[in-house]
Amino acid sequence: MAIAPWLVAMLLLVACSGMFSASEAAFFYLKLEDRKRFRKGTTAQRAAATLLADPDRLLSAILFWNLMINVAYFAVASIVSIRLQDEIGAAYATGFSTVSLLVIIFFSEMMPKSLAVLRAPTLAALLAVPIAFAVRVIDPIRPLMRGVSTLSQRLIWPRFEAEPYMQVSDLERAIQMSTQSSTVLEQEEMALRGIVGLSDSLAAEMMRPRMRFKMFLPPVSLKHLDYEMTPSGYLLISDEQGDDVVSAINLIDATELPEDNLEEIAQEVLVFPWCAQASEVFQQMLTSENEVAAVVNELGETIGVITLRDMMETIFSYAHGRSERILQRKTFEEIEPGIYLVSGMTSVRRLAKHFEVELPDTRHATINGILQEELDGIPEAEDEIDWGPFHFLVVEQLGEGHILVRLTLRQEEE
Repeated sequence: MAIAPWLVAMLLLVACSGMFSASEAAFFYLKLEDRKRFRKGTTAQRAAATLLADPDRLLSAILFWNLMINVAYFAVASIVSIRLQDEIGAAYATGFSTVSLLVIIFFSEMMPKSLAVLRAPTLAALLAVPIAFAVRVIDPIRPLMRGVSTLSQRLIWPRFEAEPYMQVSDLERAIQMSTQSSTVLEQEEMALRGIVGLSDSLAAEMMRPRMRFKMFLPPVSLKHLDYEMTPSGYLLISDEQGDDVVSAINLIDATELPEDNLEEIAQEVLVFPWCAQASEVFQQMLTSENEVAAVVNELGETIGVITLRDMMETIFSYAHGRSERILQRKTFEEIEPGIYLVSGMTSVRRLAKHFEVELPDTRHATINGILQEELDGIPEAEDEIDWGPFHFLVVEQLGEGHILVRLTLRQEEE
């Protein structure tokens, strides 16, 4: 009876430790779909989404409280062990200490985390309010915690040296050398080259041009889609004027959609200028968990969209060009030696890289732009120009701004 209050305290500490351990697993095991659903869910779900918006703050608070509780638990267990040793004997005290250790390992670590992994959404919503309170309690001491952490790092590792800046060309050479030594598999090499390629591309080169996708004016219902999939795989919703894309829904991954007012569940799109790097667009998509970005020109007008699926196909497929991704055709179709059939949306950068030639300076990103500038108008069939080492002949105009161009290497002819 003398140690009963201490045992009750130990049980409470085990329960608290188990709560924080379960919350750690539940919050950080939530999937992307769960986080999106939580943002528009119940009060507890919205609280969980708010906590996950700053994962460093959440994790540091959980670890702090878990550590404090475990220290308190072992302090109480030590007091009980000393009393048992004085009154009963060392053997009983040793047995109690061993059982105490096993109890906190199993009931405050293993079992709570296992259950949290199986029921992550439910437990995350259930524990959101108490965890939010615990996080706010330690907010005043977080600067002190960061200071201690920084000081410890500088004392243990005092001589950090800045790493040399790596250029994209350095990464390309590293990938090439790794491939030659068979340390990188073919699929891994393809993905690495796709990721590096994003750093060397602009948003205007990756986007689906405006004439290659369809926007829907709100209110939007499933009957407006004719119950069919859109070419991009996303439902793109415009503003009330029908000028710009403002929100989108991933139709491919959607499991259940309402019949009407689809704009109410749509996610707001990101907005980038045409000259933004594709790698920055991709990074912002992953960070903000948005799957669609609108590309605008100098006047703020939407000229195209980039979807997360387009990015992924560019990285993880052998066909890195827009022609393969959007038009389902080869970018460079050689019809005769030195003569190719290409799409007007082929990027100038891809031309230079494929033919390994230097091209004249231009502010345009695609062959379409070059033709419009040189011709002072919209390209039509039989229009032709000489530009750099190439001779362009418009072969066919297929509508929706899509043209086929016959490309001839003039240097080879000479």
